[in-house]
Amino acid sequence: MRYALVSWLFVLSAIAYLDRTNISIAGIQISREYGLDNTHLGWLISMFLLGYALFQIPAGLLVQRYGSRISLLAGVLWWGLCTALTTAVPSGIRGRLLILLAVRFALGAGESVMYPAAAQFVGRWFRRSEFGRANGIIFGGVGAGSGLTPPLITFIVLHLGWRASFWVSALIGIVAGVVWYLVARDTPEEHAYVSPAELALIASDRNTVDDAPQIASSQPDRSWITLLLSRNVILLTLSYFAFGYAAWIFFGWFYLYLAQVRGFDLKASAALSSLPFLAMTVGCLFGGRVSDRLSERWGSHRGRRGLGAVCLTLTAVLLVAGARLHSNTAASLTLALGAGILYFCQSSYWAMAGEIAGKHTSVISGAMNIGAQLGGAATGTCTPLIAEHFGWEASFAAAAIMAIAGAIAWFSIAPHATIEAISSSAEVKKLPLANK
Repeated sequence: MRYALVSWLFVLSAIAYLDRTNISIAGIQISREYGLDNTHLGWLISMFLLGYALFQIPAGLLVQRYGSRISLLAGVLWWGLCTALTTAVPSGIRGRLLILLAVRFALGAGESVMYPAAAQFVGRWFRRSEFGRANGIIFGGVGAGSGLTPPLITFIVLHLGWRASFWVSALIGIVAGVVWYLVARDTPEEHAYVSPAELALIASDRNTVDDAPQIASSQPDRSWITLLLSRNVILLTLSYFAFGYAAWIFFGWFYLYLAQVRGFDLKASAALSSLPFLAMTVGCLFGGRVSDRLSERWGSHRGRRGLGAVCLTLTAVLLVAGARLHSNTAASLTLALGAGILYFCQSSYWAMAGEIAGKHTSVISGAMNIGAQLGGAATGTCTPLIAEHFGWEASFAAAAIMAIAGAIAWFSIAPHATIEAISSSAEVKKLPLANK
């Protein structure tokens, strides 16, 4: 049952990326209708990510208090509404850019609940030794949703217009959110279709201490603040910032790069721009299993840390090489391979956050995710500016430099820094010197 439910989180993850990347595919039509250039389109991409980043910790606290089931339903309904509202902005109204920015910010705030809720679900429904593969399935939806977006949105735009594509995106999300609420439960103990054997297996190596939402708690647990300020969480967040910067050059700009720089027409751009996201899907699904295997063989920190550092380094090489290739097809394939290798280590971030955070997984993983979204926001703003002044090769080189920085941060993460160890260390620091 746990794998059936995490497969539906794969679907919701795919829809989340459909709703956030459809603006990149419809960007040419939106820019033409609203009189926007690439810099303004970059603002819209960045504003979504800003709202998404700022609400990560509030979303994590919401999930920790009320559980993944209801929190995720509320988030999906909200982001579906915001997706639909994008179509309601008149093209001739004064201040249309500010209105679009506000709607994109609200969309980001709604989507912020997605991965903290998924992280808490994994912590309550899976053994530690399955964290990599469970997160790999969830984040496989990132590539699947982003990969399906170009052909789906292009088809709808060509036949019905860009507004229809946003309505379809909103409807798909709302239906999927309702299905999630009907079939999911916050803990395996609450689910009628979890067998005693599966329940015993989950309980044998479960991560969380408190396995129920903290609705009735009058004294909220603040130990997550100590954890949030720990060295490992800060390094993991910084590395995820670099990851997000590299990833969003694909989510935000790859389609336009193929159309405007490489000279592909609308249909060819839609087909080729799906390649990085298909590679991401494969990378997530296989990378999660490899992350678990390496963790079992070499220890959690060494295994996940090594995989993350190696993947980011290889991604940097492929970003530079792909942008410099003269053959359009070879460049597209090389850059797509870079995206796949980048996402090969995606689940390692979330597995590491879960192992460090314990019962605070939703909050700490949300905090870590702030890094990726701020990195993506930086990509949205910096990429067109760098391309305008120094060329697109320089834009991809900047993403490569960020990937190297992320690899260095991975190598700097210390082993054995779980919530128990960090909390114990914090308590020791409070003791008088005589007691030490």
